Amino acid sequence: MTAKKRYERPAIKRLEAQMPNKFGLRTAYVPMTHVDGVAVKDLLKEHGSPLFVISERTIREKYQEAKQAFTNRYPRVQFAWSYKTNYLNAVCNIFHQEGSWAEVVSGFEYDKALANGIDPRLIIFNGPDKHEEDLRIAILNDSLIHIDHLEELYSIIRLADELSKRPRVAIRVNMDTGVFPIWDRFGFNYENGQAWDALNKIMRSGKLELTGLHCHIGTFMLSPSAYGVAALKLADLALGLQQRYNHEIKYIDMGGGFPSGNTLKGAFLPGTDTNPGFDALAEAITTPLVNSNFPANKMPLLILETGRALVDEAGYLLGTVISNKRSSTGKRITIIDVGVNLLFTSFWYDHKISPAQSFSNYTEETMLYGPLCMNIDVVRENAVLPLLNKGDQFVIHHVGAYDMTQWMQFITLRPRVLLIDMEGRAHIIRQRETLESISQYESVPEHLKKIAP
Repeated sequence: MTAKKRYERPAIKRLEAQMPNKFGLRTAYVPMTHVDGVAVKDLLKEHGSPLFVISERTIREKYQEAKQAFTNRYPRVQFAWSYKTNYLNAVCNIFHQEGSWAEVVSGFEYDKALANGIDPRLIIFNGPDKHEEDLRIAILNDSLIHIDHLEELYSIIRLADELSKRPRVAIRVNMDTGVFPIWDRFGFNYENGQAWDALNKIMRSGKLELTGLHCHIGTFMLSPSAYGVAALKLADLALGLQQRYNHEIKYIDMGGGFPSGNTLKGAFLPGTDTNPGFDALAEAITTPLVNSNFPANKMPLLILETGRALVDEAGYLLGTVISNKRSSTGKRITIIDVGVNLLFTSFWYDHKISPAQSFSNYTEETMLYGPLCMNIDVVRENAVLPLLNKGDQFVIHHVGAYDMTQWMQFITLRPRVLLIDMEGRAHIIRQRETLESISQYESVPEHLKKIAP
């Protein structure tokens, strides 16, 4: 007997074709039934819903793509994996296997890098909140310390005396690169002389080894020219150090901030169209350095702390539809088992969402809500999607960066994380939370253990 077809309400829909116009792009979907050859439905059946999945193959391919773009243009290039972007040990070790150093911004991340077996001399310690004990350990380990403010500089000079060590340091420089707003919260300003003030203090103290210059001009930067301005200004500082102190720095660290293929909220075009790509970014950064007055045999090492652009597109979030309803205005609302507690980046991006099964050609403007009992739990404010019915499954794309470091244990427990390796095998790299794992950090005073019947 033929199964009864689902009812679909009639609707009038504008059809789009060819190039986008003021109404957006043509609606066209294909289901995403597999991640790296592994069936989405099989993964959800075995590991539960929702579920994070990371593609090892995508990580390695993105890394090699970025590395080639820079090494084709500059003789000495070194990547340093940004731990804050995704500090799951399995993810970090993929980058370390590919040759990345570690870039950390806290004692916690520093300890994770050490636990992963990284040579402490290959750890870059950034950030404004380095505790004195953190600095002490980093100095003893001969790690690279990037100084953020004068108080930190004075602490390092004092610890250098106390420990009879000569710490390897750099300063973080902020500057006007033509992009608003200027990230001048971190480091020392180039234009008003703060950077030279810090450099002079370091050089004239005679107690620190000034090894490099560092900047991080912003996040999700879509303008390669801004990096070109930054590279030019860091080169100017480096050449000024040669002239004033006859001192050659060993590296210029351009930080991170490269965009991924995600689409920023409010953007007219999708992120895949607005992302300038590694080649354009590499051209903008390396050209000022190559054209500077560095001797050809003494070009400083170029360090890149790229995070998001290398891992975002390797991450997927699989989930299941809970229900559908209509708003008071008649708009379709779909409630899913993925909320903003797991998908923190939904506050920034309009994530691409693909059904995990076949569907009809009917589409409708839909608002996607998560399962949390709070009105801000909105995964997509408006998405033209095929009908997703109760029990249907879906895939949210480009969630490899920041979602697994900024997620929250709120109302629901955080799910399992899988890695699909190069052979298509699934590995659990983080177990799902349980009541026991959450409660182990709590304690109840004796007088509160007895409750009324």
